[in-house]
Amino acid sequence: MNAPVSWIREYTDLEGISVKELCDALTMSGSKVERWTCEADEIRNVVVGEVLEMHRHPDSDHLWVCSVNCGGSEPVQIVTGAQNVSTGDKVPCALDGALLPGGKTISSGKLRGEVSDGMMCSLGELGLTVHDFPDCIEDGIAILDPSAEPGSDICGVLGLDDTSIEFEITSNRPDCMCVSGLGREAAATFRKPFRFPEPQVRNASGSIEGMLSVKNETPENCLRYTAAIVKNVRVKPSPMWMRQRLRLCGVRPINNIVDITNYVMLEYNQPMHAFDYRNVKDSEIIIRQAREGEHIVTLDDIDRELTPDMMVIADSEKPIAVAGIMGGEYSGTYDDTNTVIFESACFNAVNVRYTEKGLGMKTESSVRFEKGLDPENTLRALTRALELVEELDAGDVVSGFVDIKGNMPERRILLLEPEKINAFLGTDLPAEEMVSILRSLEFEVSDDMKVTPPSFRADILLMNDIAEEIARFYGYNNVPSTVMTGVATAQLTERQHFEKDLAMRLVAAGLYEVKTYSFMGTRTLDLLNEPSDSELRKAVVISNPFGDDTALMRTTLLPSMLEVVSRNVNARVASGSFFEIGVTFHANEDTNELPDELKDLVIASYNSLGFYGVKGVVEDICRNANTEAPVFTALTDSHLYHPGRAATVCVGDTVIGTMGELLPSVAANFNIKEKVTVAILSVEKLFAVRGGVRRFTPLPKFPAMTRDLAIVCDTSVPSGDIEREIRIACGDILESISVFDVYTGDKIPEGKKSIAYSMVLRHKDRTMTDDEADAAIDRSLKRLAHIGASLRS
Repeated sequence: MNAPVSWIREYTDLEGISVKELCDALTMSGSKVERWTCEADEIRNVVVGEVLEMHRHPDSDHLWVCSVNCGGSEPVQIVTGAQNVSTGDKVPCALDGALLPGGKTISSGKLRGEVSDGMMCSLGELGLTVHDFPDCIEDGIAILDPSAEPGSDICGVLGLDDTSIEFEITSNRPDCMCVSGLGREAAATFRKPFRFPEPQVRNASGSIEGMLSVKNETPENCLRYTAAIVKNVRVKPSPMWMRQRLRLCGVRPINNIVDITNYVMLEYNQPMHAFDYRNVKDSEIIIRQAREGEHIVTLDDIDRELTPDMMVIADSEKPIAVAGIMGGEYSGTYDDTNTVIFESACFNAVNVRYTEKGLGMKTESSVRFEKGLDPENTLRALTRALELVEELDAGDVVSGFVDIKGNMPERRILLLEPEKINAFLGTDLPAEEMVSILRSLEFEVSDDMKVTPPSFRADILLMNDIAEEIARFYGYNNVPSTVMTGVATAQLTERQHFEKDLAMRLVAAGLYEVKTYSFMGTRTLDLLNEPSDSELRKAVVISNPFGDDTALMRTTLLPSMLEVVSRNVNARVASGSFFEIGVTFHANEDTNELPDELKDLVIASYNSLGFYGVKGVVEDICRNANTEAPVFTALTDSHLYHPGRAATVCVGDTVIGTMGELLPSVAANFNIKEKVTVAILSVEKLFAVRGGVRRFTPLPKFPAMTRDLAIVCDTSVPSGDIEREIRIACGDILESISVFDVYTGDKIPEGKKSIAYSMVLRHKDRTMTDDEADAAIDRSLKRLAHIGASLRS
């Protein structure tokens, strides 16, 4: 919302208050100022000049050499090519060193040998248009009023020296989307009286009776409809003061009738429309819902199809306007218009918003109506429009109004409780000061402390809203700082601690965390070679997706992670390891049920960790979660992983995920040429199998015994199976076991392999003997025999 400072000052006494002080104070009281601008700041050293003499340029057939009185002791010579200038004209002159809008500077020079000490300016060069000054022409020099004094600053002459403030108005304060509303805020902020005179029509004649009938068929959507008639309309440009105010508010002046409706909208926040009386069939206006298949061509010459949910203003034959948004093609005023109907109405905010969205159009009127306007304001705004008609001599006002009320909202009554408000704000304000603040905002406060908010403050619903109004004008900066009491300290849950610790552990392992969108495309799972009957294909479908790439809620994190890897590979990042902890969504068979949201962890690494590196990260995760040692079982039948380079990860009897090297064909689907190792783990299952609290284990007091075992087994036997059998056989005395060699070749039968293990054995309460260590090895070899493994000879 833009508002000229001079216009705001009309509503209250701001004498001695600078623009900066005004803006700072209004921001502190809740009317946030984005910025303020003055057109004069972009114009310097441009004055009124009077053309004294003109003669043809000796070396040009279209240039004129002019002698111009610019208020100095001597005339200024200016060369111009304009053909609309005559001797005696007053024109804007940019002198040597002048600054024009857009940063353009003017300096003295020569045009074909003749000195030119300045430039005569057109409207465009001053940042103006013929709408701002209709007496001027668009492609020539601006000819000023003959009364302009030579040498006067052009900004003062053309009204460019006013400051316009741009406000950020929140959606709950439509009453501040007008200059009078901002004036009311300024008056309350500076504790000054608010001046808002009641408009009056003094010279009305005749009667509206019999000239116009109005019927409201949708009272729930049309809360109030007020209309008046003006005869003998005299369409002409508006006066300069009105055009200047409209321009500073960002509205283009058109003619006096249209400008009056726009002016009242800016002044009262009441959108209006002027209908040409002759185009209203049978002099009848009907407010109704549109009929199925009905069309209207709006003022922007677009044919729009209407639906029964949309409200229209119609005559006895057809729609003539879309209610609250825009008039129809024949609803405007023209140069030969003789009689107009002024409309001032209040429409249901939700209905206007729905219609606006359905038609794909947004106007100054709809922006206001969709926020909810005051139905009590329609008659006053209409009276103000008629007052301006008389003031501008734009026509003859017909006596009377048509005023049809629909489902008008009831005024809300609240109780002012000073003690509770002081406790709520942390202040110690007397009740008298609270009442004074509220009354300055036009709240009605009775002797028994009952508060009736004004009709234009539909946002005041609770005691807290009243407290906010008091705090705004008492001054937030005056509210003392106090320590908050009774506030519970927020703490992370055990699950949140677990996930945070999991992420920190992965970062400590050298992986980068990524966050990706929760969507996937309709073909995403095809890129993973996912079978048609896969559970992952039971995805939640988005009803209004941005596109095919975001049409489903993801059921796996892997595609998003592979896109991250692809982006890094193609950006020539030599290596990388990444992880993401994110939610996957799984549709229920019962479509009325919400989808299951499960947390997963995905790890991906290329040219970095490799298979065993990622395996080590998974083991570290399990160790940090204090689970049992994870068991990695070879995964041979997979549509995702490379055969022989994949494993299922189990903790006890629970499968917590899979890991392995990605199939080259799958990697290629994501434009990845490097080898990529991934791990996909269920955070839900990992959390479920976590151990108890990790406890301190003292350093051992007794020496350990070490033994090395070289075991021969079939090449198909996983090392994890052998480790498991050895752990079972040794029991608690096995402190650690690790592989230090795998061998196939000479002296090893075909189809066999040799795996060498290093074992550390220790008793916690006494020194272990060689016999006890040997016995543990014997027990291990006996168990290994059950899986076809034996000691290498």
